[in-house]
Amino acid sequence: MQCNIGKTERVIRVIAGLGIVSLAFVGPASPWAFLGLVPVATGLLGWCPPYAILGINTCKK
Repeated sequence: MQCNIGKTERVIRVIAGLGIVSLAFVGPASPWAFLGLVPVATGLLGWCPPYAILGINTCKK
């Protein structure tokens, strides 16, 4: 698993994901909000499976 997400995008993914997950506890309280864990995980790992399949790489080498 090689890094394919740049640092700026990683930070944005984690912040956006945590914002989406917070909706499970505040606001409409829908279980769909837990899908926000996907961008949090990809942001923390630095690897995105769809990017790997499509050959996209935003990580500076």
